[in-house]
Formats: sequence, structure tokens, C-alpha cells
Amino acid sequence: MEYPDRRNTYKLTTEEYEKILAFKRDLHMHPELSGKEVRTTEKIREFLSEIPSIEILPLPVNTGLVARLRGEGAGPEVMLRADIDALPQTEQVESPYKSQNPGVMHACGHDFHTASLLGGILLLERARKDGAFQGTADFVFQPAEEGTTGARMMIDAGLFDLIHPGCCFGMHNWPSVRTGNIVCHEGPLMSAKRNLEIHIFGAGGHGSMPHLNIDPIVCAGAMVQSLQTVVSRNINPLDSVVLSINMIQGGSPVNLVVDRVMMKATIRSLSESALDRAIERVETIVEKTAQAYECRSEILWNERIPSVWNSPEMTKIAKECAAATGCRVTDAPPSLASEDFSLYRSFAPSFFYWVGSTAEGDTVEELHRPKFCTDDTALHYGAQLYAASVLEMIHIYKS
Repeated sequence: MEYPDRRNTYKLTTEEYEKILAFKRDLHMHPELSGKEVRTTEKIREFLSEIPSIEILPLPVNTGLVARLRGEGAGPEVMLRADIDALPQTEQVESPYKSQNPGVMHACGHDFHTASLLGGILLLERARKDGAFQGTADFVFQPAEEGTTGARMMIDAGLFDLIHPGCCFGMHNWPSVRTGNIVCHEGPLMSAKRNLEIHIFGAGGHGSMPHLNIDPIVCAGAMVQSLQTVVSRNINPLDSVVLSINMIQGGSPVNLVVDRVMMKATIRSLSESALDRAIERVETIVEKTAQAYECRSEILWNERIPSVWNSPEMTKIAKECAAATGCRVTDAPPSLASEDFSLYRSFAPSFFYWVGSTAEGDTVEELHRPKFCTDDTALHYGAQLYAASVLEMIHIYKS
């Protein structure tokens, strides 16, 4: 399909590119974990303070911020979102810009997203000065995406009392897609997710007297094995579901049977009905297995994160936005990774892009790996894509 080459002629100048590249590298050297992005937030605020037409909105959150740019005349209100947090990993990439925070790194490229959105703001400010930007653009720099809690935090703090967008756009760099390509996938793109904690209560005592104890570790081992049958025996094989036990905590370094074991787990699926079925089976297996081992159990469920879903209407618009960057508009299979950008869909139609972030010929290092890094030249396309998403909506409004 051919897309009209009409609107977003705005591209980063060398000076603008160098500015957001320096910003991205600074964030990369100073990564901060979810909910602790204090320095990151202040650096974003400093960057935006140099643009007089930008308004910082008074959202009462500890980290992250929301800003606004108004154009001249009536037009649409469009929200653009970038996430800002890092991961508890040790970077294994040797470079002058390596993380200086031990055990913390931007292993998911949120520094790339943040710098791209700042670049998009520079382009939209240029469009405003040229009279090519009408309406309002809202910029959401969201904390705590990695635990999928940041979007809910901002919503609960009153985000959509301050802004009233007609649509929302977000993006994620995608290492398996080469630089110069933008994925515009219709339908489910990233999975629905439910995180949970399982607490198993026994009765501890001396290890030499097992008949006088109720061992929660033995019960936990049986649960781990039984929970594997949820995917293999309770879900339609044509529906993709992942059930991961990611942490088990309990035990003692001495000859002592403990009273309690805690496990953390995640269930993911592109199918909401398959996720419902998996949740139902987890609840039954945990309860009945605990009873079988004479233990007591409790499940603490975190908020359910819906799937990232791109509607046909928004996909059509997004393809034109992506084409305006000069990138190749392409498709890719969905992922069972999750994104709390999906929560914004309850407030306005939304679209989520994947932006190629590995240079041609480079080895692909996937997200959340210690050797992960983004191709810095892809910042050009990230910035243009954010700006084009606003300018395309202006064109539609004026049509």
C-alpha cells in the first residue's frame, strides 16, 4: 500500500539530534529503578524548561511528569507517552556511556524512548513556530513501567482530569526489527498479564522430627509441578499462555523447617478468555495442593493488565504516521511481553508501535539482556514518529 508523503517533513537537525543523543547517553549512564526515577524526572524537567512554550502540568506524582504544547488555533488533542525506568541488571556492554549505577541498567531501552519523545517535542515546537501545529499535544513521561504499575499510578493521580486526548500513541524499541523499520500491527500486539504472590503456611520445627512439622517447602515443590499442567492440559493449544514461577523464597540455613514459603508468578496471554481459564485453574490448584499437604495458602493478585490492542481504525492512521518518517512500514508477530500502556485505551483510542532498534549487520541483543543496547541512529525515527503521530491527527482533523 502506498502512503501519502505530505505532512511530516520535519526531521531532526544535527544540533537537535546531538542534543537528544547526549540526553539519552546521560540517562543510560544514570539509570533508575521503577518508582525511583528522581534524577531522570529532573533531567526531563530541565530539558523541557528550555522550551518556553512547554507547560509542565501539576500531576501529584513522585516521579515522572506530564507536559503540554498548545498550537495556534483549533485542533485535536493527542497524547504521546514514553516510559523512563530501568531494570535491576548489570550491564555487560563496554562503552563510555556504560551504566554508572551498579546492578542497574537500561536493559529495555526506556532511555531511548524518553530521548525520542524529547526529540519529537523539538520537532513539534518547530512545527508550531511554522504555523503547522494546531490543537494540543500532551507528553506523558511515565515511571514504573517495568512492574506495570506506573500507568495506573498516573491515572489514579488524576492524569485524565488534566488532559483529555482524543487518542494516544506509544512505542517501544524492538531489537529483532532492524533500524529504519516501524511495525504497525493490527489487533493484539502484547499480552494481557496478571502477576501474583502465593503464600504457603505450614508449621515449622526441628528437621529431625518431620512427623511433628508441616513443611511448606515440600508443598511449594508440588505446587510448582502441578501449576505446569495449567498450560499443558487446561488451555487450548492454539491459545498462547505463559505461566512462570519467577521467585521462591523460604527455608533456613540450619536444620529448621520453616513456617512459610512465598512464590511470585506471572500469567500472560494474548487471549483474555485463556487468561481467565488459567487464573481459575491456578486458584484451584494452589488451594487443593495446600490442603493435600496439610498447609494453608493465600494468593495475592496484582492488577490485571489488559493486552495492547491496536484497532483497525487506529492501525490505518498509524501506518500513515509511520510512512511520514520515511521508514519502511512493516508487520511482525505479537509478543507475550506486556505493557501497561494498554491501560490508557480505557480513556481514548490508542496505538502502540514497535520501532526497529538494531542496525543492519549488528547482532540482535533482545530486551532485558545484559548486552542489550539500541542503535543510536534510530533516535531520528523515534523522534519523527512521535511528531508525525500528532501532525497526522491534525491533518485528519482539518480534512
